[in-house]
Amino acid sequence: MKKLFLPLLLVLFSFAAIAQNGTIRGRVFNEKSNEPLPFTNIVIFGTNIGSTSDLDGNFIFTGIQPGFVKLAATSVGFESYVSEEFQVTNAKTVFVDIPMRETTIQLEQVVVKASPFRKTEESPVSMRTLGIGEIEKSPGANRDISKVIQALPGVASTVSFRNDIIVRGGGPSENRFYLDGMEIPNLNHFATQGSAGGPVGIINVDFIREVDFYSGAFPANRGNTLSSVIEMRQIDGNPERLIFKGAVGASDLALTLNGPLSENTTFLVSARRSYLQFLFDLIGLPFLPTYNDFQFKVKTRFDQKNEITFLGIGAIDKSVLNTGIKDPTEDQRYILNYLPVNEQWNYAIGAVYRHFRSNSFDTWVLSRNMLSNVAYKHINNDESLPLSIDYTSREMENKFRYENSSRINGYKIIAGGGGEYARYTTNTFQQVFIPLAEDTLRELNYGSEIDIFKYHAFAQVSRNFANDRLILSLGMRTDGNSYSENMSNPLNQLSPRFSAAWALTDKFFLNFNTGRYFQRPAYTTLGYRDNAGRLVNKDNNLKYIASNHVVAGVEYRRSEAAKLTLEGFYKHYNDYPVSVVDSISLANKGGDFGVFGNEEVTSTGTGRAYGFEVYLRDRLMDRVDLIVSYTFVRSEFKDFNDKFIPTAWDNRHLLNTTLGIDLGKNWNLGAKWRFIGGSPFTPWDLDRSSLREAWDARRQGYLDFSRFNTLRTENAHQLDVRVDKQYFFDKWSFNFYVDIQNAYNFQQEGAPNLTTVTDDLGNDLLDPADPSRYQIKEVVNLAGRLLPTVGIIVEF
Repeated sequence: MKKLFLPLLLVLFSFAAIAQNGTIRGRVFNEKSNEPLPFTNIVIFGTNIGSTSDLDGNFIFTGIQPGFVKLAATSVGFESYVSEEFQVTNAKTVFVDIPMRETTIQLEQVVVKASPFRKTEESPVSMRTLGIGEIEKSPGANRDISKVIQALPGVASTVSFRNDIIVRGGGPSENRFYLDGMEIPNLNHFATQGSAGGPVGIINVDFIREVDFYSGAFPANRGNTLSSVIEMRQIDGNPERLIFKGAVGASDLALTLNGPLSENTTFLVSARRSYLQFLFDLIGLPFLPTYNDFQFKVKTRFDQKNEITFLGIGAIDKSVLNTGIKDPTEDQRYILNYLPVNEQWNYAIGAVYRHFRSNSFDTWVLSRNMLSNVAYKHINNDESLPLSIDYTSREMENKFRYENSSRINGYKIIAGGGGEYARYTTNTFQQVFIPLAEDTLRELNYGSEIDIFKYHAFAQVSRNFANDRLILSLGMRTDGNSYSENMSNPLNQLSPRFSAAWALTDKFFLNFNTGRYFQRPAYTTLGYRDNAGRLVNKDNNLKYIASNHVVAGVEYRRSEAAKLTLEGFYKHYNDYPVSVVDSISLANKGGDFGVFGNEEVTSTGTGRAYGFEVYLRDRLMDRVDLIVSYTFVRSEFKDFNDKFIPTAWDNRHLLNTTLGIDLGKNWNLGAKWRFIGGSPFTPWDLDRSSLREAWDARRQGYLDFSRFNTLRTENAHQLDVRVDKQYFFDKWSFNFYVDIQNAYNFQQEGAPNLTTVTDDLGNDLLDPADPSRYQIKEVVNLAGRLLPTVGIIVEF
C-alpha cells in the first residue's frame, strides 16, 4: 500500500492542473412572501464582478475562479444583503438563494452598508456565524462542528478528546441544537445521556451551509436552554445533476450523494463509517469505539408559495474494552477497571413545511427523535462473572411546532407554539456505596417508565426606529409539561426577554439583552425511582432550572471584513438540581461518559457565571484571515454552607488565536493556538476509597466532597496546524489536507487517577494493617498528545 500510495500523491501534486472556472446560479426573492425580485444587483463580495436578476429573480455568474466566495445583493426598497460563504468548484454549478428584507428607509436617507457579519433584531448581541470555509479549514477540528465552536469566544475546551461545549461557565447539558429548524437531541457520537458531549461529531459538514451560534439573547422561538443555541442550515441538493463526494478524514470514511429527484425535488444523502477503533488500538487506548451515521434531506418546492423538506440524521455507536492490552499501564488499568461496554443508537427524523403569504410565512415542524442507551460491565471484565452494571434506557420524543413570521407596518412579529409527547424508560442495576451509619453497600435496582406531555408558546415583536439606527425587540415564552403540578403551571415558567441595538455611526454599535430562561431537567432525573418504585424527584418537587441573563456590548467595524466586539455577561441560576448523596449541584457534572442525572436531587441549587469577551476578526493584505478571542469567565455555585465555590467549568481565562493564510495556487495554511485556564477539581477521599466493599462497588475511587473543587489543574495550551491543497480538473476536484493537532505535544497534568496496588498477576493487594481495605495510590493523569492526520476529499 505504501509503495502505491506515495507515487500516487507525487503524481497528483506534481500535476500542473489548470483550474477550471465555476458557475453560480441563484434566485433573489422577498423573504416574507417568497416572490421573485427582478433587477436586483448581485456582486461577488469584495470584487467588481456583477450580475443582475431577471424577471423571475434568477441570476447567473460564469467563469468564476474556484474557491470560497460570498455574494452581495442590493435592490431599491430592500436592505442590502451579504450571503453565507460557499465553495465554487468546477465539479458542479453552485445554487444560492438570496432572501431580501424590505426596509422602511427612504431613498434620500443614508443606508448602512451590507456586512458579512450577521445580526438579527431578536439577537443583536452574543451571536456568531460560522461559514462553511471556516468549518472546512479550521485547524485541529477535522471538519467537526463541535470542535470549531470550541474556538469561539466564551466557549471552553479541553485537551482531551471530548466535544463538550462549555459556554460562559455553563454545563455541557445547557445547549440546544437545530438542523434546518428541526431540533436534534445531540451533536456527538457516544453522547452522555442527560448531557450532550461525546468524542466525535455526528453532523456531516458536506451538508452544512452556515451555522449560527447563540451564547445568549436567545430568540423566543427557541427554548429549553440556558447557555447556547446552535442553528445549522443545510445546502439543498443540486437541481441539475447527480454529484458524488467522498471524504477520508482523521477517523472515518464519508460518502455523499446529492442531485435532482424530479423537476421540483432535490435530495442529499450521506453515510459514514469510522475506523477510530484501529487508531485507538494503535496508540494503546483501553477502549475501542466504532460509529456509523447517516444523514439525508429531501426538499420539494411545489410552487412559489409552498415547500416541504424531509430531514433525517442518526448514529449507531459501540464502544468495547481493549482487554487485549498486554501489561497495561496504571492509567490504562484505571480506565479498564471502571469503564463499561457501551452500545448506543439515536436518530431524529421530521418534516418542515413552509407556506408563504403576501407579508408573512408559516413554518410547520413535525419530528420524532429517539435515543437508546445500553451499558454493562462484568466484574473484573470477566464475562463468566456476574454483572456489576446493567443499564438500558430509551428516550423518545414526538414534536410539533408552528411559527408565523410577519412584517407589518415596520414591525417584525414571530409567534407560535407547539406540543410534544415524550416517553422515557429504563432498567437500572448497579451497586452503589453510600456513607451511612449502616447498610452502606446498596444495590440500585429499578425499572421506570414515564410519559410526559409538553407544550410551549411564544411571541416576539421587533421594530426599527430612528431611521433604522435603533432596533428594539421584546419577547415572551412559556413552557410546561405534565410531570408535576409545579411544572404544568405556565406562570411558573414565564420567560421574558428584551434586546436593543443602537448604531451610533455606520461603524460603532451598542448592543444589549436581558432575559429569563428555563430548561427542563434531564429525563434521567425525571424518571429516577428508588427500589420501591417511587418517583423520588417528583415527590421532591423538582422544578425547571431558571437562569437570568444580562449581556451588553460594543461593536466596531473598521471595514466590511473587520469586526471588533467587547461583551460583558452575567448569568444567575436558580432551582438547579442538587444531588442528595453528595450535596453537589448537577451543574458540575455531565462532562464524562456514561449517564448523567439519574439520582435523587432537590431543586435548591443557586449559582452564577460572569465575565467578559473580546473578539477580533480581520482580513489583512487580502490574503490573511485573523481571529482572536479572549474570555474572562467565573463560574460559581453555592455549597451547603451557602458560600460561592468554583464549578468544574471555572476556567477563568480562555484565549483562541486563529490564522488562515491564502498562499495562492489553491494552497491554504491555518494555525490555531488555544490557552485554557486550569480547571478546579476535587481530591480523592482516600479513607473511603480504600474500603474493599466501596471500591468493589464501582472499581473507582470516591471524591472528598468536603473539599469540593479546592484544587486546580495547571493551565493548558495547544497549537493546531493545517495545510490544504485543492486541485480542480475538468469534471472533478481533489482536496488534500494535513491536520496536526497539538503540534508541540503539550501534555496537561490533570486531576490524578486513583487505583489499587496490584501484584505481578494484576491482583489487588490488601492493606496488611487492615484486611478490610485495599492498598491504593494516586497515578499521574496526563491528557493531550500530538495527533497528525491526513484527509482526502474527492468530488465529481
